Amino acid sequence: MDWQTPEDAVPSAFVTEANVRSLLGKPPATGAWREGDPVGDRRFAALGPLALEGGGRLPAVRLAYETWGELDADAGNAVLVLHALTGDSHVTGAPGPGHATGGWWPDLVGPGRAIDTDRFFVVAPNMLGGCQGSTGPASFAPDGREWAARFPYLTIRDQVAAQAALADALGIERWAAVVGGSMGGMQALEWAAGLPDRVERLAVLSAPPSSTADQIALNSVQLEAIRMDPTFRDGDYYDAPDGEGPHRGLALARRMALLNYRAPAELNDRFGTSWQSGLSPLGGGGRFAVESYLDFHGNKFTRRFDANSYITLVDAMSSHDVGRGRGGVEAALRSVTARTLVVGIDSDRLFPVSGQHRIARAIPGTVHGDEAVVIESPFGHDGFLIEHAAVGTRLSELLAY
Repeated sequence: MDWQTPEDAVPSAFVTEANVRSLLGKPPATGAWREGDPVGDRRFAALGPLALEGGGRLPAVRLAYETWGELDADAGNAVLVLHALTGDSHVTGAPGPGHATGGWWPDLVGPGRAIDTDRFFVVAPNMLGGCQGSTGPASFAPDGREWAARFPYLTIRDQVAAQAALADALGIERWAAVVGGSMGGMQALEWAAGLPDRVERLAVLSAPPSSTADQIALNSVQLEAIRMDPTFRDGDYYDAPDGEGPHRGLALARRMALLNYRAPAELNDRFGTSWQSGLSPLGGGGRFAVESYLDFHGNKFTRRFDANSYITLVDAMSSHDVGRGRGGVEAALRSVTARTLVVGIDSDRLFPVSGQHRIARAIPGTVHGDEAVVIESPFGHDGFLIEHAAVGTRLSELLAY
């Protein structure tokens, strides 16, 4: 579901009474990490001002990040792992203070895993515009108030510029590998095309070379669902009591997104037209099981994310075009010098494998030739989060060189 929490990135399942009880109580106005909350495993880097591609400017940028492993003396073993749209820096590790859930890729990052932390120094930042410790709309602006809707427009390139500043702060001139899935894959591609001398290996998972009109359209209706919520208040909702923030609009946006993250066959096979309870949904006041599934996960999401941040990040996704200002997609991809792995999921209807094949055909140094590696999975776009064995095998091949 691109939500990147272990209990969400699993095959779809019926909503139980225990699931429902876990969401009792009113949701907060924002699910963002706020100053004064437990830090957990986060570290913070103050990176100074950042000029933005669209002409705006952030006077001060901070990225939250986590690391695993040890950096070599020559800083040559660093791997950058980039999360998807609503993920965060907690790639692996237990839940606890500051981390409501465990890591989202624990089977792939760690000692002896595909991204081996006995060998590599792994860095995972929460992307610029996010809401888990990095500068974003829920952060305080210089006037002491939340940025809210005043937060400037960001592009994927702006997020990569912030990540490059983080690399500089950590003393990392060149990444041994940059790995990203979905929105993180967009950023990984930007790293390789825009800063080719700083990327030795590249893994692009379930990401397109540019956002299409269809994808931008899907994004736009999600954002309109948030803005139409009366409690959104033009983005100025941070002082709202629990239960009076824009949780209905945000939950609806995520229900819309979920339909793109999962494959039709999985939902049909898992739920069919079964009922959620003994009450009939055919005029008897009951609900279909798939409706309850969408509602549960939409409502759960509002407790860990921020509506303004969702708008900022989805707009950044819509901006993605690796060929902008570089002579087109193919010309930009031909400039990539990194040894590259491109992976797609056969049932992905959000970013179909045709986009990954286009990337693989244009980049000169792909591990598997001019076709992307296609993983068979019933889980749609979320396959890159769920199919750990298949994805891990391919990452191991890339990192073995």
